[in-house]
Amino acid sequence: MATAKTKQKILKTFLDLLSSHSYDDVSLPLVADTAGVKLSDMRAAFGSKRSLVAAFLEKVDAEVLDERDEDMGDQPARDRLFDVLMNRIDALAAHKEAVRSLRSAAKKDTALALDLNQLETRSQKWMLIAAGIDLSGPKAGLVSQGLAIAFNRVVDVWLDEEDEGMPRTMSKLDKELDNGTSFMKRINRLEGLFQGIGSLLRTAADRRGRSKKTASASDDEVAEPV
Repeated sequence: MATAKTKQKILKTFLDLLSSHSYDDVSLPLVADTAGVKLSDMRAAFGSKRSLVAAFLEKVDAEVLDERDEDMGDQPARDRLFDVLMNRIDALAAHKEAVRSLRSAAKKDTALALDLNQLETRSQKWMLIAAGIDLSGPKAGLVSQGLAIAFNRVVDVWLDEEDEGMPRTMSKLDKELDNGTSFMKRINRLEGLFQGIGSLLRTAADRRGRSKKTASASDDEVAEPV
């Protein structure tokens, strides 16, 4: 069983290597050799590069969740989410070149792109929770996926921005959240429509059920011919 310290060392080494190598060139043996751990320890800690990527995003999630600003609780949901996602950008900043390497590889590797989307969608569900937006059911998955796509567009701008104040990144995030707000309104309208249709169908089914019972009772009351 690999210790927490060993796992941290391996993950740091992986991210450092990604900052100067392509994703394809960063093999598990290379990570183990560079980290100075046995391959068996590497296997016990992380069984694949995907698990290393997942650990990286979980690390970022944890940093954002730990830094959540409780004073934002009385602010509108959109402002809270903006604050959380900018904190996520800040958490990614120390590994900007590793992020660039991952995204470059994903553009050429469909399987990696799908993995990253799945992991990022899971992360965005936690970003919504951190912003006090706790959704459930199909809506939660739909909104988390939409936010993952929107945040990826923001990251594209961030990767190319040199200004430490990040005006372009913040402007892009503003725009994406505006689009997301409109998207949420459409979802809510559709949800209300489906609920209304469901209610009508249930009412119709109840009426049919009552009609059948009434008809059955009437048949029972008809006397059999002698």
